[in-house]
Amino acid sequence: MTETTYAYGAGTLLGIAAAAVVLLLVLIMRFRVHAFLALTLVSVLVAIATKVPFDKIVPTILSGFGSTLAGVALLVGLGAMIGRLLEVSGGAKVLADTLINKFGSHRAPFALGVASLLFGFPIFFDAGLVVMLPIIFSVAKQFGGSTLKYAFPAAGAFAVMHALVPPHPGPVAASELLGANIGLLVFVGLIIALPTWYIGGYLYGQYAGKKFDIKLPSSFLGEVEQDANHKPPSFGMVLTILLMPLVLIFLDTGLNTATVLGWVSADSTVVNFLRMLGKTPIALLITVFFSLWVFSGRHSLSHLEKICDGALGPICGIILVTGAGGMFGGVLRASGIGDALAGVLSDTGMPIIVAAFVISTALRVAQGSATVALTTTAALVAPMVQATTGLSEFDLCFIVIAIAGGATVLSHVNDSGFWLVGRFLEMDEKTTLKTWTVMETLLGSLAFIFAAIGSLIL
Repeated sequence: MTETTYAYGAGTLLGIAAAAVVLLLVLIMRFRVHAFLALTLVSVLVAIATKVPFDKIVPTILSGFGSTLAGVALLVGLGAMIGRLLEVSGGAKVLADTLINKFGSHRAPFALGVASLLFGFPIFFDAGLVVMLPIIFSVAKQFGGSTLKYAFPAAGAFAVMHALVPPHPGPVAASELLGANIGLLVFVGLIIALPTWYIGGYLYGQYAGKKFDIKLPSSFLGEVEQDANHKPPSFGMVLTILLMPLVLIFLDTGLNTATVLGWVSADSTVVNFLRMLGKTPIALLITVFFSLWVFSGRHSLSHLEKICDGALGPICGIILVTGAGGMFGGVLRASGIGDALAGVLSDTGMPIIVAAFVISTALRVAQGSATVALTTTAALVAPMVQATTGLSEFDLCFIVIAIAGGATVLSHVNDSGFWLVGRFLEMDEKTTLKTWTVMETLLGSLAFIFAAIGSLIL
């Protein structure tokens, strides 16, 4: 295996990364340069500064941009269509009203968070959030107050489940690298995820909702003309539409776990077909067509087409800025910042669980991608784990949680998720840093603290 060499050492590369983040914030917040333009410009400058060969600069930025769009564009586009269909048909209001009747108006944010915890078990963060947003906005519109009061308990729930609980890919990959028992990790992950969400997602969401008055997004307030014979769908039908992608996605994540555990054959044609149906874009596509079929009896076909078209317009900017955020993170990774940092931190002499959190946090801050931070850290600490005697199955699970916590904290401008959330809620970058970044840091830090306490007790 050949070792990659980079133009500078860790200190210089980290200095370039820090300067790039400062420049980006100055361009956006001081000179009001559009985030898409600022991210693209700074990505090119970082590539030049880190001596990426000139003929590789454009392919490098396109690779980061394209890989992010590949993961985000289909999910956001299809999810926005589902959400808009539910919104315009009255389905989102039906679900919101039902939640309020069950939990009471004063517990609406808690109800949204609990629903998102359940939905977040099989579904990825971005897909789940996009589908839930119309329900979140409907509740916020009905009861008033800052949108953060309703959005953050739900977003925090999706973030926690995605980071800590299998069958999501991050904890599954880390458990494989460290040899942790995946079944036990589900149990430990859930035990830690619930208090982490309650403190860092729900309680912080209520605090942020009082401190920051974020209005409903203008795209949600735009009305689509309804048919004369409009009749809202039933609660059962709305729930069916929301659960359909979750059930389909669980086919993929559940069967993937089953193949890892050896319960089913990875070469089975039936298993692979069912897993294909459960891939998030396919699951959302099936749900869109099911929704169109359901609502075709209540709306004209031309009206449904107008609804789908209206869903795509407001999200184009979101998708492009999110892709540019991925581009910036991709250039930072290509420059070797993450690898250089990992090399410095891999021999620190700290306890394994602390080293796992610190390395993962540093990698997350330096290059943005939670997945890269998680898998790289797991690979780095795996030799330490193997060389340490007396580690129990619980200890291995707590180390995985510590890595996932570090990979969650300090989401900022080099993380595509930062731009996705900020743009959907129509927050400026300064407010997103004060709210979303703080919540992600709380969630990751709490998960680590609970894991560290667990490792001392068990």
